[in-house]
Amino acid sequence: MNILFFITPKSEVAYIYDDFSLRQTIEKMEYHKYTAIPMLNRRGIYIGTITEGDLLRTVKEQYDLNLHDAEDIPIYKVKRRWRMDPVNINCDIEDLVSISMKQNFVPVVDDEGVFIGIIRRKVIIQYCYEKSGLGVCPLKEKA
Repeated sequence: MNILFFITPKSEVAYIYDDFSLRQTIEKMEYHKYTAIPMLNRRGIYIGTITEGDLLRTVKEQYDLNLHDAEDIPIYKVKRRWRMDPVNINCDIEDLVSISMKQNFVPVVDDEGVFIGIIRRKVIIQYCYEKSGLGVCPLKEKA
């Protein structure tokens, strides 16, 4: 199965650029209610993923940090605790499942490293559940 079946395209994903400030990143994550967000450079190359934890550790290290000062901190300087590797568009489903067990979404890049979208863990779990022969999740019917 082609992983493009699962993808949420870049046009439907909130992301940040590596030249964004800490404040811009916090505001974008807050607006979209994300706990992690892909970071790209201006050429569209996937750089990594920033998490709420990364932001909180940075704020903690800056003792007198306020939102105004956060405008002066480039997001690329925020240390990331976890390395969230992207998958190539030609990745197989087995590798996708393995990677998704460690993170909420899997970034997808083309052969040049250009970010093209994400695959949410929720979509992968739903697909695997339906393929297992168990049918529709009983919890889903009650909702």
